[in-house]
Amino acid sequence: MPRPGDGAPRPVTLIPGDGIGPLVTNAVEQVMEAMHAPVYFEKYEVHGDMMRVPSEVMESIKKNKVCLKGGLTTPMGGGVSSLNLQLRKELDLYASLVNCFNLQGLPTRHQNVDIVVVRENTEGEYAGLEHEVVPGVVESLKVITKFCSERIAKYAFEYAYLNNRKKVTAVHKANIMKLADGLFLESCREVATKYPGIKYNEIIVDNCCMQLVSKPEQFDVMVTPNLYGNLVANTAAGIAGGTGVMPGGNVGADHAIFEQGASAGNVGNEKLLEQKTANPVALLLSSAMMLRHLQFPSFADRLETAVKLVISEGRYRTKDLGGSSTTQEVVDAVIGALD
Repeated sequence: MPRPGDGAPRPVTLIPGDGIGPLVTNAVEQVMEAMHAPVYFEKYEVHGDMMRVPSEVMESIKKNKVCLKGGLTTPMGGGVSSLNLQLRKELDLYASLVNCFNLQGLPTRHQNVDIVVVRENTEGEYAGLEHEVVPGVVESLKVITKFCSERIAKYAFEYAYLNNRKKVTAVHKANIMKLADGLFLESCREVATKYPGIKYNEIIVDNCCMQLVSKPEQFDVMVTPNLYGNLVANTAAGIAGGTGVMPGGNVGADHAIFEQGASAGNVGNEKLLEQKTANPVALLLSSAMMLRHLQFPSFADRLETAVKLVISEGRYRTKDLGGSSTTQEVVDAVIGALD
């Protein structure tokens, strides 16, 4: 039973972001208000073309320990680095968690898909260590450490153990990158010995992609280095119903940022914005993950049940799910489905 006073409203930093971000974060705000959820938002304007995340935003996240954000554009090339990466590194959000699962009433090619992709979030090819050796030759360094590999493996196995999952699959390319991915695999194997009740196996990343699109139901929890995790999570999201419905979060020891699970399409295109037809489901489900993280499980259950009910009924769906509803129509339907 919760102790008296545990239901005190919690502050959450809100970053609407770019593209469809303000539209879908506003959807979350409306639903939270309708539920009387015990959270309140501190909103900050941050955009992907900024040189750095403003210091007051970082202070807010460090103080509140939890953030909800829309997509931030990442400029191609040039001197502006990804603000998403800055947030992950500065707050040490070492685990990216994306849950890809079938939603009842949403037709997909594969059934019984329920995959959790646990992706290392701080190193690998995303270390950002690049330089031009001589004109026309660029060297990009992939960094893999024992510490980070063990840490993400422990997170994956602990997640599997606490959520009654049966299997953890390590994704790698150790047949080619024998030292880097070899170290990642070695760490996963060591951690696996401490969880004898959970089945452990390994798969090479190219075979993994083929298996995902042909027989995704064989996977349960997947643990991956940084780059492979991005590819695997987006592939799994596409298989299970699309990027518009998959929740996710970036979690560290002290802080957590919740956002749309699959990065592909999280900023959307101009048309979605003009027509106000962005799909709010992914961020609504991510905010349910956030409520669970804040230890408000009954509110999380109410929100998830309402969203799943709206999708299974099928009357209100955005274009990416085969419907013609606007974002607001979906939001109103979810609010109406709250018990």
